[in-house]
Amino acid sequence: MSVKIDRDKCVLCGSCIPACPFGLIDLVDDKIQVKEGCNLCGACRDACIYEAITLEASQPAVEVDASARGVWVFAEQRKGTIKNVAYELLARGRELADTLKTELGAVCLGHNIADVDSLIAHGADKVYLVDSPDLADNQEDYLTHGLLDLIKKHKPEIVLAGATSLGRAFIPRVAAILNTGLTADCTGLDIDTEKKLLLQTRPTFGGNIMATILCPNKRPQMSTVRPRVFKKNTPDPSRKGRIIKVDFKKENVTARTRLLSFVEDITEKVKLEDADIIVSGGRGLGKAENFKLLQELADVLGAALGSSRAAVDEGWIPYSHQVGQTGKTVCPKLYIACGISGAIQHLAGMQTSDCIIAINDNPDAPIFHLAHYGIVGDLFQVVPLMIKKLKG
Repeated sequence: MSVKIDRDKCVLCGSCIPACPFGLIDLVDDKIQVKEGCNLCGACRDACIYEAITLEASQPAVEVDASARGVWVFAEQRKGTIKNVAYELLARGRELADTLKTELGAVCLGHNIADVDSLIAHGADKVYLVDSPDLADNQEDYLTHGLLDLIKKHKPEIVLAGATSLGRAFIPRVAAILNTGLTADCTGLDIDTEKKLLLQTRPTFGGNIMATILCPNKRPQMSTVRPRVFKKNTPDPSRKGRIIKVDFKKENVTARTRLLSFVEDITEKVKLEDADIIVSGGRGLGKAENFKLLQELADVLGAALGSSRAAVDEGWIPYSHQVGQTGKTVCPKLYIACGISGAIQHLAGMQTSDCIIAINDNPDAPIFHLAHYGIVGDLFQVVPLMIKKLKG
């Protein structure tokens, strides 16, 4: 798309200049000019009473590859264990594939991967298994090459991956090399049954609106999806499928990085993504030392320790504990929010929790609109009472 100004119709009235919300239109040498950065919102066109401004659609450079078929899920693994996000994506991928009347595939790259059959039990028709010692540590250069080779050979229509630290790191590289679109951090996926396109929904403008994005002209359509957005299916051990073993040729890859070591985050006693109970703290804790109180409550409950972005920004707790739009999306059975006001960005990461308990001394805090149970009070009085009661 581009902005076209008809010089014959333009009378240089200047009405389009203040209409641009980004200040990108100016009068230069008796000509209306549009600066770089225009997002084609159409405000200038609507303001021109002489109809001198139009938005021209550009033609796609490449036609859609009509031979592309199938929905694929990148089945991420760590140390040979398949991560839960893979099963969550298979659940939604199965529904998408059924709508399109096509096959669901899973791609797993790693070494000595346990329970590959579980991918079939969770809905996959085919599993492309690339097993090599070189892939054991998820080095991104190798993963990029391995996934690219499979996509170019088999031409899937849709490729889904988890919006984990690994997925966010190398999936965009794959999309860029394929010259196709990628929608990151999706919270919803559906199919436009008329156009057979993937509807990719994600929060934007700080979570204030939800945008649905299409990729009509390139294949595959690619999305990364936040963990815990979709729920896993109950596995069916009787399902039949194919495991296709694929060789990995390291010599074909020029690796630009070398993994020296992998350091586990020892502050995470229980992984947020997998936790059934989460105790989270926010700015209301006041200082880093007060997270010890929440850790004690978490230990009594066998829970994971979470936080809002405010606490992370203050340096009170590592980023790995952050829940929210710029942190981790969680879906525990119980979420206890302590001293968290309830900013939209935080709610986006925990609002699907089965039960939410909010503790805050401000009765007007937004978190109470979402919480199933609210306690208006000083968390430094409420939490110790909870710990005492739970310890019996």
